[in-house]
Amino acid sequence: MASVSVEHLVKHYLVHQRPPGILAALRSTFRRKLDTVRAVDDVSFNIEEGSRVGFLGPNGAGKTTTLKVLAGLLHPTSGEVRVLGMDPRSRPVDLLRSIMLVTGQKQQLLWDLPPVETFELNRAVYDVARIDYTRTLDELVTLLRLEDLIRKPTRQLSLGERMKCELAAALIHSPKVLFLDEPTIGLDVSMQSIVRSFIRSYSDRHCATVLLTSHYMEDVAALTPRVLVIDRGKLTFDGALSDLVRRTRPDKLVTLSFSSPVDPALLAEVTGPAMESSPFHAVLQLDGATMKDTVARALARLPILDFKVEDAPLEEVLADFFAKKSAEP
Repeated sequence: MASVSVEHLVKHYLVHQRPPGILAALRSTFRRKLDTVRAVDDVSFNIEEGSRVGFLGPNGAGKTTTLKVLAGLLHPTSGEVRVLGMDPRSRPVDLLRSIMLVTGQKQQLLWDLPPVETFELNRAVYDVARIDYTRTLDELVTLLRLEDLIRKPTRQLSLGERMKCELAAALIHSPKVLFLDEPTIGLDVSMQSIVRSFIRSYSDRHCATVLLTSHYMEDVAALTPRVLVIDRGKLTFDGALSDLVRRTRPDKLVTLSFSSPVDPALLAEVTGPAMESSPFHAVLQLDGATMKDTVARALARLPILDFKVEDAPLEEVLADFFAKKSAEP
């Protein structure tokens, strides 16, 4: 069963534009020039129950607009949207109790009060039974390591600590569908890892559906085997993350470590040109047709201490993908 179903979603805005200056401002009082901004333009996809899907695209591509439509905060210009079989625009109570939109740039915690007060408020808003609230809160506190945080005033918490408490507040009612918009923005590497582990654990425990937007590719690689790519309002890719990488950057990066110094001339003779090289280290970019033979020659003729084969960084894959799409007529 599809938790999220989107068919030919369109969301357009009319935006007033005028040049600077007092005269232009006066003229716009009587005659306004309105341009149509196509934020989302004929997007369709389905997400199965319990799936974790990445929603990728450059700034202004339409990701947040789509999430807001799915959460019922915006009405589509046209198209049909269903979340858990219900229409978000009518905001049925059963749906509101089963979903949550979490954004890394918005805050629901009460600034001068400890997070536990916000947790209690959300318990009342979502009419969560006390016994269920206690069980859920205990689980969230343990998974997110909040024992020392939830009774401190929010203003005394660091950004990472606040983000963990924001996630806990969003999950007090145990939603079945999570829309996550940049949930790790501004967090340090350690805190990002904790939040990613928590999201994965929550999804697995509750069979919760997750639709995630993030500019941190570590989030995408760790959480979402399937990705949707949107660019200028149009869906340009829907499939496995590995397929996107293979289709866009089929070459592999091979990193070689040497146990003794290697002469650059010998390295070039054995492997061909290297992207990076030093006496004890080299990075090669190889296609699938030549990689096996090149690595075999290197193992036979060079003092290999270790080697690693990996895909191109996801940031580079997406940059190449968007560049190719922009070049298409």
